[in-house]
Amino acid sequence: MDHVDVMIIGAGISGISAAWHLQKMCPDKSYMILEGRDAVGGTWDLFRYPGMRSDSDMFTLGFIFKPWKEAKAIADGPSILSYVNETADEHGISDRIRLDHQVKSASWSDSDATWTVEAEHDGQKKRLSCNMLLMCGGYYKYDDPYQPEWDRMEDFKGTIVHPQLWPEDLDYRGKNVVIIGSGATAMTLVPAMANEGAGHVTMVQRSPTYVVSWPSEDKIANRLRRWLPGRLAYAITRWKNARTELDFYRRTRIEPEVVKAELIGDVKALLGSQYDVEKHFTPSYNPWDQRLCLIPDDDLFNSINDGKASVVTEEIDSFVEDGLKLANGQVLKADIIISATGLQLQVMNGVALSVDGKPVNVADHWSYKGMMLSDVPNMIQTFGYINASWTLRADLTSDYAARVIKSMDETGNRQVTPRLSAEDAAAMPARPWIDDFPAGYMQRSMHLLPKQGDRNPWRNTQDFGEDKKLVKYAPVEDADLEFSNPVGGSGAHGQAAVDEAA
Repeated sequence: MDHVDVMIIGAGISGISAAWHLQKMCPDKSYMILEGRDAVGGTWDLFRYPGMRSDSDMFTLGFIFKPWKEAKAIADGPSILSYVNETADEHGISDRIRLDHQVKSASWSDSDATWTVEAEHDGQKKRLSCNMLLMCGGYYKYDDPYQPEWDRMEDFKGTIVHPQLWPEDLDYRGKNVVIIGSGATAMTLVPAMANEGAGHVTMVQRSPTYVVSWPSEDKIANRLRRWLPGRLAYAITRWKNARTELDFYRRTRIEPEVVKAELIGDVKALLGSQYDVEKHFTPSYNPWDQRLCLIPDDDLFNSINDGKASVVTEEIDSFVEDGLKLANGQVLKADIIISATGLQLQVMNGVALSVDGKPVNVADHWSYKGMMLSDVPNMIQTFGYINASWTLRADLTSDYAARVIKSMDETGNRQVTPRLSAEDAAAMPARPWIDDFPAGYMQRSMHLLPKQGDRNPWRNTQDFGEDKKLVKYAPVEDADLEFSNPVGGSGAHGQAAVDEAA
């Protein structure tokens, strides 16, 4: 059975970040990355629908250690995938990745201070082991998107597609397309398909979403690159954009009505006084109570103004042979209906966890700094922000994981476990892992996620500024993090090396 010091689950942005930080900060540690799919890149390799792009800028979605050099800050999916693969190749990370290894379970043994990981590869079961487990596989099921069941779907004579399972041979040129949904995917698909030959594209939404138009190019970033060394220009832009995101989010918490008026005013200016912005682009909730949709260069609004696309705000009654019937009786004719209805959240990458033979029910545990679980040793999970770029937190988590591993070496311990006493747990109110975020994909699965408390380090802040203080600049050692199982204790696992070619 192959053994490594550190096992990383997932070869997307989070996994590549974890590997880079581990190599830099703990160069003597052996590691491998297990990836369930047959390619590197995670989300950026999975999604193939038209217009696939980032919904945040690449100076914060990009790695802290790898400058984004392209002119466009709002980048297309293939460019991001190329960037992730280039990063893995440049730093020798690709050689440590085992593709098509779907991890099914991981069991911890206190006596050995070891995780035993079971994975499937080519229909065969593989057993591997490690001392530290880094869960970097994202947060939703790649092969099982969220698909509501509407009445009479079987009656529709056209094609029904979910963006997560986009067929390569789908021909939509000259055809009427109806897209159900009002999230980032729907708002990406509408202008992309409208501008690539669809007859007409209609976005059907039950209720409006806040939409923010942003230039696809960051003029300040591009100017700084001409004046300054690349890494310095990137660092300044990353700081600027992260600060801007955080300040804007905090404004939505402090003066929501002011921010709402600004956002709606911008939409009115772009769509004109004759357009019913109140009905189609004015949500009932405050900004950032749900995730905002970022569109580049007014593309969605341009498609509407050009007559290539339209938005309908109404409940769906049922499917019919030639389209979609709405609750008001209107029938939208369609050749293709796209269900951009979201994802199925998956906890801990769908891996069945156990500690000394006892199954781990994640919802029974407290979240430590949003990265570890109470009473679960030697495991750190990456979960990005819902209100900022994923990679901001992925890089913070990767840095923290490497610091924890270094601290274990320095203290001569093989085990690190967040501990919350029964008394403290009884006195601390349990809050949802992500507070005040009613998005459907979160609410459907919140009961599966760990609890958070009302005090550090048991909070999952979703605040990059607070996390930098709590995670990056605070000492690793604290009263709630137990270091134990000294090196040389009984049952110590040998440090067998893994084949570097993996």
